[in-house]
Amino acid sequence: MSAKPKPAFFVVLVVVIVGLLGYAFRGSLFPEGKDGKIGYIDMKELGGGDAVEATDASVPTTVKEYSYVASEKLPEVTATSDYDPLEARTVKFALNVWAGWAPIILQNGGAAPGKLWKTPGGEDFKVELVLIDDPVAMRDAYAGGKIHIGWATLDMVPLFMEGLQKDSRIMPRIFQQVDWSNGGDGIVIRRSAAANPAKPTIGDLRGKKIALAQNSPSEYFVLNALVNGGVQPSEVEFKYTQDAFQAAAAFNADKSIAACVSWAPDIYNLSEVASNHLLVSTATANKLIADVWFARADFARDHPDICEGLVRGIFEGIESMKAEAGRKEAADLMATVYGIPAGETFAMLGDAHSTNYAENREFFMNQNNPANFQRTWETAYLLYRKMGRVGTPVAFDKVMDFSILQKLGDEEPYKSSRNEYQVRFAPQTVQTLEAEGSEILTKVVTVHFFPNSWDLEKKIMKRENGEDVEVDYDPNVGYVLEEIGQLAGQYGAAYIVIEGHTDDSRKGQVSAQLVKELAGNRANAVKEALLRKFETLDPDQFKVEGVGWDRPAEAGNHAKNRRVEIKVIALEQPE
Repeated sequence: MSAKPKPAFFVVLVVVIVGLLGYAFRGSLFPEGKDGKIGYIDMKELGGGDAVEATDASVPTTVKEYSYVASEKLPEVTATSDYDPLEARTVKFALNVWAGWAPIILQNGGAAPGKLWKTPGGEDFKVELVLIDDPVAMRDAYAGGKIHIGWATLDMVPLFMEGLQKDSRIMPRIFQQVDWSNGGDGIVIRRSAAANPAKPTIGDLRGKKIALAQNSPSEYFVLNALVNGGVQPSEVEFKYTQDAFQAAAAFNADKSIAACVSWAPDIYNLSEVASNHLLVSTATANKLIADVWFARADFARDHPDICEGLVRGIFEGIESMKAEAGRKEAADLMATVYGIPAGETFAMLGDAHSTNYAENREFFMNQNNPANFQRTWETAYLLYRKMGRVGTPVAFDKVMDFSILQKLGDEEPYKSSRNEYQVRFAPQTVQTLEAEGSEILTKVVTVHFFPNSWDLEKKIMKRENGEDVEVDYDPNVGYVLEEIGQLAGQYGAAYIVIEGHTDDSRKGQVSAQLVKELAGNRANAVKEALLRKFETLDPDQFKVEGVGWDRPAEAGNHAKNRRVEIKVIALEQPE
């Protein structure tokens, strides 16, 4: 194993927003402009001259925090507690071999219960860190009361809920996010498995074998990438291993396996081989995998002061790691806990971004954050239901407990905490981004435009039961914006290129300048709608371009050609 090299390549994810859902209300509309009720945009609004597009009667079928009190949603625990008692007030806290646990290892001075932690009331308690790499073994120890605190990536927890929800005492109480995976997870593919070996894509995995650890963040990562890339899980063959390191070993040994999902440093060691390619890592999908810890519900009920002391102590550990001396000490302690040379544990630290108080508040409480707790939780359920792995979803607010975070918000230094996980987007032209990148996935979603309009909330009249009823021209805009916003949030180190397109129904009759202007207005409308809906998105992440009618989605299909296309061009970021 060696330190992680810095990837020096562009990864391009292309998300094509094309088409209309069809002609759901065909024949039931007034002609555009009748009685002035649904007229197209006035020529003056287009800068003068003729209308760019002919009339067409075809129609397609901010920081806002959660206002409820956390305790109102969480299931009440009425049964007698059933966990191993705290000996000498020592909490047993499980963790796995991962860079993100560095702050708690540092704060605890290693794994042994030696250093004293403090409750908010000033009482002492100790923490014993228990290394359990196997997530199923960790779940069983947690459910059996052998440990009081469990580890997970948030996407893993829904896999455990079928059993845990049967007993209110072991329902998880998730109090804190410790990190975002920041390059430590990735997908490596053999170039020989790709249609174009120079530029492999997620689509190349269709019909292939993929090695990965089941019930792990690797599974969520690859499922997310496959579905966004238009590949259904049923179209690939999964080869499950006990952990991510064994997945890398299986890929290396068995040439019939086309790709593996694993962790650093293995993903970087494998990608150094010329015949392999790092398809995508969490250096680009940097807000996809969130590590959290959770307490048993009965333990949280019995020891709220200790749970708060853990939250406070971990935040202190995160602050200590901002100094080089703190990072060096953490790496030395990790080497002992994990049984890995200190040089390698120090290199591991770049694979995770420790999340401070402000970033935790954004994750837990900001409803407008496209990569928040709720959206991560619900996306995981959606993907695992596609696999038939989970049943009826458990609501996110049955496990998410932001009560401690909310309390700390009135205190310093938490009150002054600021989000420190910001990607700076350098000035780039669309042409440069497209030329220097390589596409890894394409996702088709739909957004619809009325002729000569860029209004995403456009209303039209529809005849229903003999009456004229006003309806949305595209009733699915909100859903489409949600999809795009989530993708932009998950791939937080990516440029989002928004291209506007028009139909060619007036080709040869209007100027190219008007066509470009209408197309650009459509692209800008989508950008502005995304920024209004998701306040945490960076305007500099988005580039807009008016393409016009030069690249129709389908020749002659004017309704389908009035569209925007979204390209996600991801750049691996340096630490």
